[in-house]
Amino acid sequence: MYVAAEAVYVLAAGVRPHPSPLGIVWTAVTCAAMFALAYGKSVTGRALGNPVLSTEGRVTLVDAFLAGAVLIGLVLNAAAGWWWADPLAGFVIVVYGIREGLSAWQHS
Repeated sequence: MYVAAEAVYVLAAGVRPHPSPLGIVWTAVTCAAMFALAYGKSVTGRALGNPVLSTEGRVTLVDAFLAGAVLIGLVLNAAAGWWWADPLAGFVIVVYGIREGLSAWQHS
């Protein structure tokens, strides 16, 4: 809920997030690590015939895509001055979280 509220505030107030080269590097490394980890879990899960590890690989792949969304927002803000891209990336995470939460709630 905080991420959504902060994104709405930033967009409504026109607050310009300051680019952070360290934040961009950190998020890029995180994204790359998540893609590598997802691949490793999927390959290992298939090799072992372990459906849980294979599923975990797909979950980690989603984490990588979410990190990628944040990275795109950060890079667009820093490189193109698209200050609104950063809070929009926050909405990607919020929408995904709501979708997953509703899905979990319906299956419980």
